Amino acid sequence: MNKKFIILLTVLIDVLGIGIIIPVLPFYVESFGASAFVVTLLFAVFSFFSFFSAPLLGAWSDKIGRRPVLIMSIASTALGWFVFAMATNIYWLFIGRIVDGLAAGNFPIAQSYLVDIAKNEKERTTNLGYIGAIFGIGLIIGPVIGGLLSQISLGLPFYFVGGLATINMLLALKYLPETNKNRNLEKKIEFNPLTPIIKSLKNNKLRASFIAWFLFGLALAGQQSVLSLYLSQKFTFNSLMISLFMAGMGLVLILNQAFLLKKVWLKYFSDNKLAISGTLVLSLSFLLMGVSWLWVLIIGSLLLSFSHSMLRVVMTSQVIKKGESNEQGMILGVMSSIMSLSMIIGPILAGILFSIKLNLPFFASAALAFLAFLILFLDINHKRNLEIKVDDEELEIAEQKIEFIS
Repeated sequence: MNKKFIILLTVLIDVLGIGIIIPVLPFYVESFGASAFVVTLLFAVFSFFSFFSAPLLGAWSDKIGRRPVLIMSIASTALGWFVFAMATNIYWLFIGRIVDGLAAGNFPIAQSYLVDIAKNEKERTTNLGYIGAIFGIGLIIGPVIGGLLSQISLGLPFYFVGGLATINMLLALKYLPETNKNRNLEKKIEFNPLTPIIKSLKNNKLRASFIAWFLFGLALAGQQSVLSLYLSQKFTFNSLMISLFMAGMGLVLILNQAFLLKKVWLKYFSDNKLAISGTLVLSLSFLLMGVSWLWVLIIGSLLLSFSHSMLRVVMTSQVIKKGESNEQGMILGVMSSIMSLSMIIGPILAGILFSIKLNLPFFASAALAFLAFLILFLDINHKRNLEIKVDDEELEIAEQKIEFIS
């Protein structure tokens, strides 16, 4: 069986879980008598534990290999979903999300795997684009599955994802080879998740990209955690309507990832231009989604699907390009950890703002995305000015040499 297929299947099941949980979660949690704020806390608690586990697992995959760490992570995902589905009270819902979060290394390790098997830089970006396309497929299928199965039982969608994760683990055990040829068994593993982040922030080449990545995640996490609540309370959508709405967003996302990213965006524009324009469009999309008219919300959602799917690929590829080749797992783990940190803070912040006014989280996300745009814009222009200065200095040295020879 093709190893790339197994990896993409892993990502698909991860995203299916996301696609299912977003539209169904508010109604599932309400069946336990919980408030809207608890919904956002369930998003945050998974991210809190994955914040600690993701960089550790990424570093472990650099040390002992991708295969064993990925299989363990998939198993944890399956167990977490089964616990969530079988919950008898709100506390078991939190335990299910904690179990999943404790080994939430699927996504960054899958990225590392696809980077390992890429033959060149272009193939690396294309492989990361495949993950984006799978992300879109999951966000089309997931909400539809969640919406349909929730009509039978609110817990059934989560049993479904747990079963898929179990099958995926068995396939990985049988067919998935090891791809990390730069394993370092002597490498010391850092157990403090803040240490690699702090170390990365001290790197002048990576600092601005990581800060922009954090703001991007913060804006996105806030919007995702309240979107179903917003559609339900503002526009009286039920779980099936929300699922179909999100499936439409996923359809746009996969169109962008599977076709436009490779044939248009990466072909005619540089990574820098895509990052700057993408964050600006992202900010606009959040503003439109905060407007109280459904047709404006739909336009904003379309722009969001285009911009955020492109930014995930472009910003990840940029960071990998700037990092060391023997630390790709750690770097991707740090990126995942930063995203997890943003997904701890984002839902809590959005939950507080949502309780004040329904559309405030979207305006806050717009401000955060615009701040990410400013950071990337200033960083790229600063580096361009430094390159021009270096070129001028080299030209001056060359002219002096010519004068001396003359």
